[in-house]
Amino acid sequence: MVAYQAHQNITDAAFPWQLGFQDAASPVMEGIINLHHDLMVFIFFIFFFVLWLLFKTVSLHAGEEQFIRDFDFSANQPRTQIVHGTKLEVVWTVLPSLILIVVAVPSFALLYSIDEVIDPAVTLKCVGHQWYWSYELSDYERTTGENINFDSYIVAEEDLQLGELRLLEVDNRVAMPIHTHIRVLVTATDVLHSWAVPALGIKMDACPGRLNQTSMFISRPGVFFGQCSEICGVNHGFMPIVVESMSLDKFLSFVSEQ
Repeated sequence: MVAYQAHQNITDAAFPWQLGFQDAASPVMEGIINLHHDLMVFIFFIFFFVLWLLFKTVSLHAGEEQFIRDFDFSANQPRTQIVHGTKLEVVWTVLPSLILIVVAVPSFALLYSIDEVIDPAVTLKCVGHQWYWSYELSDYERTTGENINFDSYIVAEEDLQLGELRLLEVDNRVAMPIHTHIRVLVTATDVLHSWAVPALGIKMDACPGRLNQTSMFISRPGVFFGQCSEICGVNHGFMPIVVESMSLDKFLSFVSEQ
């Protein structure tokens, strides 16, 4: 347990009973977290407003039943009922519309920023298989003339080293430079998969016969864990993703070793 807690301090992975987000490691994830916090203001307002309406409805309904029991129908007393209210109709139509507009503007800005791909310095190709990932650095070649590529399998539980995370560690991590615009191409060879790294704010479906594109800009060094997020078969839960970010010099050293 001590080794586990120490490992949690230097890596970005989910922990038991976690309720919040992982620490952001990219501008996209920072935007997602900020949007979430802004939306929670509206969500709390709507939740407690509806709760108050339900309480008033129940309490007034109980009072109305008592009024009916005490009412003397033989005296033909007039009883006023509200059957229509123009002002109320306008308020509960306009107010939700304004809330949706306020929510839509920042969310659209975030969506456009996620889809925008700035001229990348590095291209990473991710290919999903049943049940592992293979990667290719298309910008670099080996001495044989082939692009740098490797497979990434989950580390079996009996092979884990002290402090490594069960069901999340892989034999070959994806090394990426920080403060660099990276293009990520995602596809699959057999069935649908999904390449997702929560700390980087990335979740892209891997579709057979289709090449999907996204981008990432890692803002700090670290080890970021993810998993396949599309049910792809019996071993869907056993194809984790590990991205290790480092300085540009260390990344170039890694590439030269390949």
